[in-house]
Order: sequence, then structure tokens, then C-alpha cells
Amino acid sequence: MNLTTAIREQVRRWVPLEDLLPDTLPAFVRSPAYFFGVIALSSLALLIVTGIVLAAFGPQWYHGDAVGRFTNSLHFWGAQAFFFTLTLHLWTEFFKGSWRHGRRLTWVSGAITFVAGIGTAFTGYLSQTNFDAQWIAVQGKDAMNAVGIGAFFNLMNFGQMYGFHILVLPLIVVFLVGAHLLQVRIRGVVRPYAAAVETERTREERWGGPVDAGWSPWRAWFGRIRRRQPLTAGETPQRVLPSDQARYYRGVRMMPYDLVREGLIALLGIVVLIAVLSAVFSAPDDPPLTIQQYAQQNPIGFVTTATAELAGTGTIAQYGPPYNHGTGSVQWLGPVSLQELFGVHVPIDTAQTYVLQPLTIAARGDPVLASALSTFNRASAKQQGTWETAYTAALDKATASAGHVTVPAGNYGPLSTMMDRLLVLGSSGALDGLLVRSGGFYQNDFTRPLLFLSEDALPAKAQQLNLLGSQWGMMNETGNYPGQAWLWLYTFWYQIGPYNTSPNGDAFIWLTMAVLTAILVFFPYLPYLNRLPYYLGVHRFIWREYYQDVRMRLAPTSATQAGAGEPGTG
Repeated sequence: MNLTTAIREQVRRWVPLEDLLPDTLPAFVRSPAYFFGVIALSSLALLIVTGIVLAAFGPQWYHGDAVGRFTNSLHFWGAQAFFFTLTLHLWTEFFKGSWRHGRRLTWVSGAITFVAGIGTAFTGYLSQTNFDAQWIAVQGKDAMNAVGIGAFFNLMNFGQMYGFHILVLPLIVVFLVGAHLLQVRIRGVVRPYAAAVETERTREERWGGPVDAGWSPWRAWFGRIRRRQPLTAGETPQRVLPSDQARYYRGVRMMPYDLVREGLIALLGIVVLIAVLSAVFSAPDDPPLTIQQYAQQNPIGFVTTATAELAGTGTIAQYGPPYNHGTGSVQWLGPVSLQELFGVHVPIDTAQTYVLQPLTIAARGDPVLASALSTFNRASAKQQGTWETAYTAALDKATASAGHVTVPAGNYGPLSTMMDRLLVLGSSGALDGLLVRSGGFYQNDFTRPLLFLSEDALPAKAQQLNLLGSQWGMMNETGNYPGQAWLWLYTFWYQIGPYNTSPNGDAFIWLTMAVLTAILVFFPYLPYLNRLPYYLGVHRFIWREYYQDVRMRLAPTSATQAGAGEPGTG
């Protein structure tokens, strides 16, 4: 047996070239609803090209160079066009019931592509190296941590998110798009709904396998038989080969169609449109916030945050996994906490990380600071706590002048000296560098500085820009630009109870979205519910020209024939 010949013949049988590159298609594809998928595919092509260019030249280029900023704008508006048309494509396919007649995997592959696209876009926003990336990272970390993902998928690790965005997720999306297109070309686009339920049920039995009264695919899923032979009298209907489009479209009017030309026209049109939008509006690129800016612009806030980190009273110090063993931000799903189950994977001792270690380095050339640190380290935990409590209370009456913070006289031990030196480190920009050092030459993990800024500085700026969770958070964008509209449903739950008042809100929203996503992906396999598009009736608008054509063709026939919906039910 020649395996090469066998594989070639099987591929030819299942994927004939006339199906992959057809020059005729059913006349009903003239509906505008069929253009959205082509435009989404064209937008994806532009995203891939511009993404490769951006990755090749790096963040400094697309932030500082005019050509780089324009390329970044092309990528941004390409993403907007991709998700806009992809969403329209998804909904029009839903209203057409495009999973019918043996096309369930076509829908599943498309729905999974949509979900994977959201993940790709999300990591893209995290890779922008601007304020949006910072804010989305610190805002999204709680949701990731709540379900244990944050232990392995750290939104504040730029290197990790950049790798996911430019390699891992795009490869998955491209593979899924290829699988989806292959399904579409092999099986062809689904025929319009028949006018009568009985006729539609007959078609589903003929082309989708045996079904029950609810058009359920469960019996078809097990033990289905694929073959080309026509049914004989009294034979149980069974699914035929998916590439047998000639028989599937029997009785449907066909028309000449240049698939490649349509794709090229769509690509040219979307490139021109996005180029115009990029040239006129550019793209959001608010500079990132640094610890240096925070220390210079709000020295009292900086010292207050640092003191809380030293005393262990800050949010991060009491957070819990994956940073430490606290319980302040641990979330539960009933009796189970996935956050605690996955444990500490990004350990952070806030006192050491943000205060003591940086000051120890600075003390090498500062005898006064070295003496203050020695006094603090030799003191008992109780004495340290007394100093920290008194100094924290005094900060309410503190004043700032010439880069220094002055508090009323009191018993603060060495804290006044320590915090004054730390403020100098912060104002000089040295603390930014110290917090990203990891022993290697190249640094790309910004977890520690971002967590420090997340205590006060980032939320304060985000509130000014209407980016808080209660202000639709991650869905918004700095400036007058369209935000992440594809996150509208996820962000919506944060605006309503009980999600926005529950301490376990992030975990419950993840559970809600997981259920809704599963329903979206596996909708064709839900008995009775998968008939919903038929009764909504939107398909009559999408295929209105087709139904007009059918009525004209059936006008001379009897009422009984007209009730069948159209000629040719096979």
C-alpha cells in the first residue's frame, strides 16, 4: 500500500480544489453580511505586518520616531477595525445559524478564534510600555490572581507579556483562523433557513446527521457515518462528506464569484481607511508614570506609601498570593480559593524590597544613613512598630519643601532620616532602577515598581483620566480614543451588584465569563437553544434578496409547494 497515494487521494476527496478556490458561489452571498469576515481577515493581515515591524524595531522606535509612531497608529487602528468587523461577523453568523447542516466545528473554531483574539489584544495593551499598559496591568492583576493565573501569567512582567503578544498568541490565532477558513471552504457557507420548520429539520437530518425533535446534535455526535451515496427509500438519513457542495447547493441559484479579487479589494480598502485614521488621529500614547515623577510631584504621598510598606500596613504587604502569605486580597469561590491553592510565586517582602534594601545600597557612601539603618535594624519589632505608627500619624501634618518632607517633632527614631534619604533616591530616579534589578543585565519585569505605584500614584492618575474600575476601567482609553470595546461585557459586571460589592467579585466575574464563553463556543451543541436564531427572525433581513427571489420562483406553484420554503430540500 502506497501511503503517499492514499493520503493524497483522501485529501483530494475531502478538500477538492474547486471548494478551496471556487469561481462560483450561491447568489445569496451578495448580502453585506458576508463582507464582515473578509474585512476582519484583511485587518488581521495588516495587524500581522505592522506587528512584525513594531517588534523588529522595538518600543523606543515606536514611541520616539515619527515613522514608528505612525506604524504604531496603524497597528492600533487595525486592532479597532479587526474587532469591530469580527464582532459583526460573529453576530451575523449567529443570526444565520451558521452551525447548521454539519457546520458546528466551523462555529466552534470561529468562536475560539474570537476568544483567542481578545487574549492577544489584551497582552498587546500590556506591551505598549505607556501609562495604559501600566494601569491595565495593575488593574487586571487582581482578576488574574483571584483565579490563580497570576502565579504564572504576570501582567506586570513586560518580557512575558511581550512574548505572548508577538509570538505565542498570534501563532494560535493564525492557526485557528486557518482551521476556520478551511472549514468554511470545505463545507461552504450555510444555506438560508427554510420557511418551514419541517423543511429545515429535513435538511439538518440530511446534512447534519440524525437529530431529535429539538435539532439536537448529540446523537449525530456519536456513531455518525460519512459517505457520498444518495439515500435509498426507507434509509436512515446520515451525513455526507462535507466537501460535497454540489449536492448541498442543489436547487440554489449560483453566480460567478472571484474570491481572490474580493479579498484584495477588501485588503486595499481597509489599508487606506486605517492609514487615514492613523494620519489624522494617531494613537493613544500617554507616557508611563515613574517613581521619580511620583516622588517629585507628591513627596508626602511617596513617603506615606513607603512608610506603609515598611510597617507592613500597605495593600501589597497584606495582599496574599502570589506575592506573600497575607489574606487581605485573597478571593474565594465558595469553599475554594484558587489564589491560595497556587501559592506564592512572585515573593515580595515590602519592607525589604521598597525601603531597607535600597537604603542599604545607598548607605555605602552615607555614614548618617548607615547609622540610622543600624539603629532601626537593632531595635525590637515592638520598638520599630512604635516608631512607624508615630511617623505615619505625623505625616498627616507633614509639609514638603525643596524635595524634603518635614513632620512635627516627635519620637520617630531613625525614620525621619531613612525616609528623607529614600525620598532622595526616589526623586533622583535611582529607586526606579533598583526595583527592577534582578541580577541580570537586561531587565524587563516591572512587577515591583508597578506594585509600589499601584498603592496610590497610579489610581490617582487613573481617576483623573476616568479609568477606574467604577468608570469602566480597562475598557476606557487615555485621550479621546476608542477603548477596548471587546472588554465591554467583562467590564460591565464591575458596574453592578453583587459583583461590585463582593470581596470575591473578581473571582465571580471570571466564573461568569467562563460560563458565558462556554455557551458561546458550544452554542451549536445546546439542544433547543440552538434554534433561537430561527425564531428571532433576523435572518430574514440578512437574506431578504434570497427570500424575494424564492417567492418569485415559487409564485406559480401550489400553496403546498410554497410552504416547503424553496425548491430542492436536499
